[in-house]
Amino acid sequence: MNELLMGDVIRTAAARTPQHPAASLGDRVVTFAEVNEQSHHLAMVLAGRGVRRGARVSWWGETTLDVLPLYFALAHLGAVFAPMNPRYNDEEAKQVLDRAEPALVVTDDQHPGDVTIGELLAARRPSVVEIEDPHEDDPFIIFFTSGTTGSPKGCVLTQRTQRLRGGNGSWPTGASVCMFPQFHMAGWGFTGQAWLSGDEVAFVERADAEHILSAVHRRRAATLYCIPAVWRRILETDRSPFDLTSLRQVNTGTSATTPDLLAAIADAFPGTTTSIAYGSTEASAVCTLWPQDVLRKPNSVGPPAAGVYVRLDEHGELWARNSQLFSGYFRDPEATAAALVDGWYRTGEIAEVDEEGYYYITGRAKDTIRTGGETVAPVEVDLVLQSHPAIADGAVAGIPDPDWGEVIAAFVVLREGHQLSIEDMRSYCQDRLAPHKHPRRLVVVEQIPRTPTTGQVQRRRLVELAMSVH
Repeated sequence: MNELLMGDVIRTAAARTPQHPAASLGDRVVTFAEVNEQSHHLAMVLAGRGVRRGARVSWWGETTLDVLPLYFALAHLGAVFAPMNPRYNDEEAKQVLDRAEPALVVTDDQHPGDVTIGELLAARRPSVVEIEDPHEDDPFIIFFTSGTTGSPKGCVLTQRTQRLRGGNGSWPTGASVCMFPQFHMAGWGFTGQAWLSGDEVAFVERADAEHILSAVHRRRAATLYCIPAVWRRILETDRSPFDLTSLRQVNTGTSATTPDLLAAIADAFPGTTTSIAYGSTEASAVCTLWPQDVLRKPNSVGPPAAGVYVRLDEHGELWARNSQLFSGYFRDPEATAAALVDGWYRTGEIAEVDEEGYYYITGRAKDTIRTGGETVAPVEVDLVLQSHPAIADGAVAGIPDPDWGEVIAAFVVLREGHQLSIEDMRSYCQDRLAPHKHPRRLVVVEQIPRTPTTGQVQRRRLVELAMSVH
């Protein structure tokens, strides 16, 4: 039986349409043939450096087309791709690297590591090198997310799983714009889906309205997916300089999407359809709300996606099962056992289901905060707050937000004689936390609610407090 290998994605795309654009970033475009050739070149160069099947290679850099052949080179070798957030500070990066223990850290020119991607691409490949055949059950990619304790959790996906997440492919339907960075699960998920259909992925340097709309205009994109917060930026921007008539699908998801936002998207992009996707790094797509239902079922994430089984446990937590579940958390059997139970993934989301089988996310069962598609451990931010010289005690909680799903609110007890603004707080976090972990609201309180025996922060009470003062 033929195995499902990620290396076959680029091989078959290059054989099918070698000169078709595979990806673009700004004015630069690469073809499927170019990515395929570079991936085989890098596979030999990396093998010459001792990278073998099962070895982990970390990537730490800004969005670039040069990382595409690295991704597939590791697939050819049966090695593991471990991307890192380019906004990590040194301490955050150290935590991930200590967990991953990579054989090699590959970077761009802006981050420290063992070798730059430019140096690898320019290196002379060895004339003879031994490469072991990969297998579909080999670990292929590790996406690092924050755990409930603040320590990074590495979500492991096999070659088979990542290949299945790309779907079955079809015929080319037009370029898609990818707003997600290349350390994010969706950045590679959208790439796999597009390439299996022979389509181009248009990457952007930043997920702002100008870069995204420029990419649609320049590459005549047919599909655009943005989280609600980014859609609001686009809707507030003067779009007249851009030709956006090529768009056919303008999709969204990750957090709650209001009927007002969906109506505004439909008005701004006539002739398009919109669907809403709900999922996670661990489970891929869980539910999908189809275009015909986005206004009929306001605030729903839809019925289960194709091939997905879902259920609610006795506490209302949503569990999911499909063929695309992650293998577990890297070297963390305790966290894996808590998340994967008898083949089901516990999403940590509290949900309700209506009489037609459409699901609605109503809250979180865990303390982790989901903001703009990123997972943040509150404890990690708590510690930064508590180290501020003006703060006697502090904690954070995720507050529901129509654009971001949740935003991080900081609740602080000030030391006598001190004052603090949200700008001061964010400035203090600048060199201590990645930007997506920074608080966006500040609430001064007399005390932080904690459990009497253990002193644990009662975050649900913080959420109630924040909602009562707005």
